[in-house]
Parts: sequence; C-alpha cells; structure tokens
Amino acid sequence: MSNRAIQGLGFATLAAAIAFTACSSSNSSVRAAVKPESERKKAPDFALKDADGKPVKLSDYRGKVVLLNFWATWCGPCKIEIPWFMEFEQTYKDKGFAVLGVSMDEEGWEAVKPYITSRKVNYRVLLGDEVVGNLYGGIESLPTTFLVDRTGKVASVHIGLVGKHDYSTEIEHLLGGPPAGIVQEAK
Repeated sequence: MSNRAIQGLGFATLAAAIAFTACSSSNSSVRAAVKPESERKKAPDFALKDADGKPVKLSDYRGKVVLLNFWATWCGPCKIEIPWFMEFEQTYKDKGFAVLGVSMDEEGWEAVKPYITSRKVNYRVLLGDEVVGNLYGGIESLPTTFLVDRTGKVASVHIGLVGKHDYSTEIEHLLGGPPAGIVQEAK
C-alpha cells in the first residue's frame, strides 16, 4: 500500500471518528443526560477577565442557564462547536441563557483576541488558567463543557465533542422548552 493510500486511510479513519463523535446519539432521554436537581452540585464561582479587561464572575449569571465551555484556539473539536454556541447564544439569550467561553490558550489574549474577532464570536470569552481549571476538577481534555442551571448548579458535563442536538435538547430542557417559533427536528 502506498504512503498516499495510508495517509488517505488515516484521514478517513479520523474523519469517521469525528463524525461518529459529533453525530452519535444515545437512546437515553434528556432527563438522563441532565442530572436530577437533587444530584446537582454548585458550580464553583470564579473571577476572570473578558476581552475588554472587565471582570466576570459565574455568579453574575445566577438566574440564567449557562453553557460554560473550556476551549482553545488550537483545538479542532472546539472549532466545530463554536458556531453552534454562537447560534445558541442568539437563539436562547432572550429566554435567560448565556454562553461563557473560557479559553485555556497559554498564549493568552495574543492568540485569543484575533481568533474571536475573525470568527465574530457573539458570546463572552474569558481567559482561563490552571486555578479555574482545577476548580472544575482539572480540565484535562478540550473541549470540556458544563451546563449550569438557573440556580448555579452543574446540570450536565460533556468532555470532548458531542452532538449539537444533544446540547440544544439539554438547554431547552433547562430553559423549560424550545423557544417560540422553533420546531424540534426529529431525531
């Protein structure tokens, strides 16, 4: 087998793995994906700065459902999710929802600002650090995403790439249903 065929096979395997990860769906209900209220633990509060240098605390978002996403500019699966999160921010913001992106880029704002500007990211991005990562159990894989309910408790955790539909279903569950005018697509 030629090197080109082997490289093609490697890419095909990688593409299939990414597609499977992004498109897989379990038969479990939303209620199984979102922890019952009695099992949810308080999300650790933090104070980080946004791209404008303004301090942001998770507790500032109490009363909203928050998608808290730990990511980096070099992370392939993160690049897939960011447009979804931008769409969620636009679709659900009037129902009490917010996305907070916590960049774990070691290069800091030097890498992050041009990235979020070029992609026109419409949600707040913060610069994370090891201290905040450790508050959330040590962020060892990117992306790692927490859905935080209106009371500030972690309702679900996703490590790695999951399907867009999985996120939207969980968000809608925590918000109390789909926004007006949105028709649920069949699974």
